[in-house]
Amino acid sequence: MDSRATSAALLLSFLLFSAASAFNITKLLSQFPDFNNLNDVLTQTNLAGDINSRKTITILALDNGAVSGLSGKPLDVLRRILSVHVILDYYDAQKLARLSSDNTTVLTTLFQASGAARNQQGFIKVTQIGQGEIAFGSAVRGTQFDSRLVKSVVAQPYNICVLQISSPIQVPGIDAKPPRSSPSSPPPASFSPVGSPKKAPAPSAKTPSKARAPPAKKPKVVADSPARSPPKAADGEDDAAAPAPSDKSGASHGSFIGAAAVMAVISVFLAL
Repeated sequence: MDSRATSAALLLSFLLFSAASAFNITKLLSQFPDFNNLNDVLTQTNLAGDINSRKTITILALDNGAVSGLSGKPLDVLRRILSVHVILDYYDAQKLARLSSDNTTVLTTLFQASGAARNQQGFIKVTQIGQGEIAFGSAVRGTQFDSRLVKSVVAQPYNICVLQISSPIQVPGIDAKPPRSSPSSPPPASFSPVGSPKKAPAPSAKTPSKARAPPAKKPKVVADSPARSPPKAADGEDDAAAPAPSDKSGASHGSFIGAAAVMAVISVFLAL
């Protein structure tokens, strides 16, 4: 019983390990010298790890001569181009041969799963042309079937299939750098360094002038209002106070006349 249990445990662990790592694209391609350049690029761009993490996948492989035509491109561009050649499903030569020549099948690629694809860049179309010849092309509108199926390289049914194609699939705009310019603000700033400083001093010059103008008007209004209000109040007070000083002057005059009259009476009596 112990030996059977041990054997069952070992078998189960082997099956789990094989399911977790169903294939290794670099090991598969290393068996075929014609794809050494492709194998190197897949490793340098880290696409090999993304491919190995998938359970079901199809590689449209380019031989050394076809990959040499991509030399000189940055690694990020190579990654985008080659990820279009990775189909997120299992397609062998027999399955592709069953496709109808009247219909075009659209397949999803690894580039679509990356989230960086735009305008159908992450899809490719496949169809039969001529006498059963299988052709591939980008699903972007207006593109042609510019690549042909050459042969089947290696296949592990329903896990991975490597198919050789004649040339890279041309995807319009895939080698451009829109994601860098769109999210980042430095490019527009660098394109308009002359315009930005001219606009910057303009608002700053207007703002101080507007800020000084209102305080200049406000003190004048405040100074004028109290200056004008006191004269009105003074006029009213002069009108009301005018009789008061006039009454006091009249009283003083009256007292003086009375005193003079008394003196005149006293002088009369003295004369007598």
